[in-house]
Amino acid sequence: MDNRPIGVFDSGVGGLTVVKQVIKALPKEDIIYFGDTARVPYGSKSRDTVTKFSSQIIRFLLSKDVKAVIIACNTVSSNCFEALTAEFSLPIIEVVTPGVESCVETTKNKIVGIIGTEATIKSGAYERKIKERDKSIEVYSKACPLFVPLAEEGWIDNDIAILTAKTYLRELVEKNIDSIILGCTHYPLLKKCIGRVIGDNVKIVDPAYAAAVKMKQCLKKNDMLGENSGKVEFFVSDNTEKFDFVCGFVLKKECVAEKIEIEKF
Repeated sequence: MDNRPIGVFDSGVGGLTVVKQVIKALPKEDIIYFGDTARVPYGSKSRDTVTKFSSQIIRFLLSKDVKAVIIACNTVSSNCFEALTAEFSLPIIEVVTPGVESCVETTKNKIVGIIGTEATIKSGAYERKIKERDKSIEVYSKACPLFVPLAEEGWIDNDIAILTAKTYLRELVEKNIDSIILGCTHYPLLKKCIGRVIGDNVKIVDPAYAAAVKMKQCLKKNDMLGENSGKVEFFVSDNTEKFDFVCGFVLKKECVAEKIEIEKF
């Protein structure tokens, strides 16, 4: 047994979708969440910059005595995972691999779409991992950079969100995809909007659930499961009011985040 908390981090509010799934999968685990709201979005930044930011965040989480970390950010997962696991010795779970595994199991016609930030799509991480598992799957990718600021603003199902989704997703729908991976943890916040645009015949794959299951398996394997109250603490690098609003919307409970100086780490 290990009653230390699990650390979860993202560039902003998107990782709350992972927290939601971790709460469901591991209700007796305490969670420390950090959202880098001062430096969001990560998707347009260089690999070196994102790696630097992520290292600072993990050092902060370690100051809170976390036992394991979920990288609830596809940009970090697809660009920095190897560097972070080389730097830090605690268990680290990323979101790309679990999402790929779910998609490969889901697709029937073997034509899938991937949407994500510019950095995630440019990395080709999803395509590589899908092809490693099944070379016959056709993969079509599309960067959707405006989805992150829409999610951060809470504009998740209004006319602007619908028009943006139609503009981004039209070409994927025309490819006859039967599954689409939400390759950014912000995107599940727009799941209803995305579903309206792509139609009921396309299965939406959310890596957040798969990552939570992966963490449960990891803790169980290493005898690190906890017996706690399921407390969640939230920390951000800027703008706590907007974070608290979105957090309450996602988790359906009152959330109060503490602002910290992440550059100190």
